[in-house]
Amino acid sequence: MSVQADLTSHRQPPHRIWHAGVVAFLAAWWLVYRWLVPFSEWITGLVPVDRHSHTGEAIAFFFYDVPKVMMLLALIVFAMGVVRSFFSPEKTRALLSGKREGVGNVMSASLGVLTPFCSCSAVPLFIGFVSAGVPLGVTFSFLIAAPMVNEVALVLLFGLVGWMVAVTYLVFGLAIAIVAGFVIGKLRLEGWLQDWVRDIHSGAGIQQGNESDELTWVDRYRLGIEAVREIFAKVWMWIILGIGIGALIHGYVPQELMARIMGADAWWSVPAAIVIGIPMYTNAAGVIPIVEALLGKGAALGTVLAFMMSVIALSLPEMIILRQVLTLRLVAVFIGVVATGILAVGYLFNAIF
Repeated sequence: MSVQADLTSHRQPPHRIWHAGVVAFLAAWWLVYRWLVPFSEWITGLVPVDRHSHTGEAIAFFFYDVPKVMMLLALIVFAMGVVRSFFSPEKTRALLSGKREGVGNVMSASLGVLTPFCSCSAVPLFIGFVSAGVPLGVTFSFLIAAPMVNEVALVLLFGLVGWMVAVTYLVFGLAIAIVAGFVIGKLRLEGWLQDWVRDIHSGAGIQQGNESDELTWVDRYRLGIEAVREIFAKVWMWIILGIGIGALIHGYVPQELMARIMGADAWWSVPAAIVIGIPMYTNAAGVIPIVEALLGKGAALGTVLAFMMSVIALSLPEMIILRQVLTLRLVAVFIGVVATGILAVGYLFNAIF
């Protein structure tokens, strides 16, 4: 029996109890989220390793990022489940598709700049957008922009290499997100989503017509909880696996070797930097110290920025998690389109600066 059909068959508890429960949940969520860093440090301290060793860095990273991504996933999917109850799939697609798709890409990419998410943390909101029926290309604009360009990275980049480079990076980072999302949208690849995601995106099991107007707030909360339960069952294992791989790589970054490759005055240095960056995982703020170290060792600016973009927009852990949402063909298209834009930025920055 579907959730919608079951909603009317149960006696609803008082709305105020559910409202109070949701408020209490949000307050508890915020308190726990604020203590994730101390929690990860405490867990790491229980392990008999040096905190500043490669192993210590990897352990702290893992026990911070796993609960962070899980909590973001739960909160965002629940919120999008509630929001979906107000809009039929037809209304959502009419709002953000067709002639407004280009505007949707710009708005989505701009939202990504204002959200300080790493690549894996952006995936939950990507899933939420898809489940709400937002066009695929618009969701990809957010998925690319959120980790690649954010205010923390821009401030740190400004302090490291100056405002001209920082602003140029902002412009080209946004351009990659907008254009890549627009291109993916025009390719009409919704059929390349995983079957369960495609069913959600197409509106399977979602109320039609004016049914959304008949739902109570309790009904909407139930739909949000059901959305969390369904999506968590499909992706939680892969989130842990992806972040685990990222944590291992985060603790063992071979900066000396990368600096030698990126300092080479050869055409292949930019694509080589991208290939090296893809298996790694960190957020935009976390990669800035690596960028500083590489530049200090003589690496070319454009090559280093291409490496930075690939680390935070094309990370292997992100691809592992996305694989549970996208088919291999769509993952390949995503990598190809974004990598092409990053290549262009790398060569352009090397030519300009």
